[in-house]
Amino acid sequence: MSKFRGLFAATPEAAPAAPLPIVDPTGHLPERRLRPRLNARGDMRIVVIDDSATVCAALRKILQSIGLNVRVAASAEDGLEMILADRPDLIFLDIVLPKMNGFSALRVLRRNPLTKDIPVIMISGNEQATEQFFGSAIGADDFMKKPFSRLEVFSRMEHLLDEQHIPRRRAPLTQPAPLGH
Repeated sequence: MSKFRGLFAATPEAAPAAPLPIVDPTGHLPERRLRPRLNARGDMRIVVIDDSATVCAALRKILQSIGLNVRVAASAEDGLEMILADRPDLIFLDIVLPKMNGFSALRVLRRNPLTKDIPVIMISGNEQATEQFFGSAIGADDFMKKPFSRLEVFSRMEHLLDEQHIPRRRAPLTQPAPLGH
């Protein structure tokens, strides 16, 4: 018998739990796991480009847990080849990679008409990477710092989903809003 079994057993005097609010009393959204989740479509294809086998395995496990098709590459060159051979719906791209770094790979993606519209979430464990990312206007759609949680991965993806639950690039914030809106 597990020594933890009694800690999680329901007591007879416990009242049924009240449903959790979608918005807390201060008007903020609660943690993602406490509110309805907007998942990407199950047929979505994702490419993870990171030279860390641990990061690749973690992202693969997280994303496959909701049925997504995940392929991984350990270098930008292998990742770009994989992307051109079979266009994914979303790319997780590490910044610090051997040979070609993530920023250079992103420039290649954005200059190619076949890949320019694929959403890219940049990832890095470098403390300065956030400043580099926001300082470079090369077209990443979001940024995620390592180490990351399952919650953050889904939250970053959810931010990019359209009405059909497919990740889409968002219009750059520097573009003026259309007239009449």
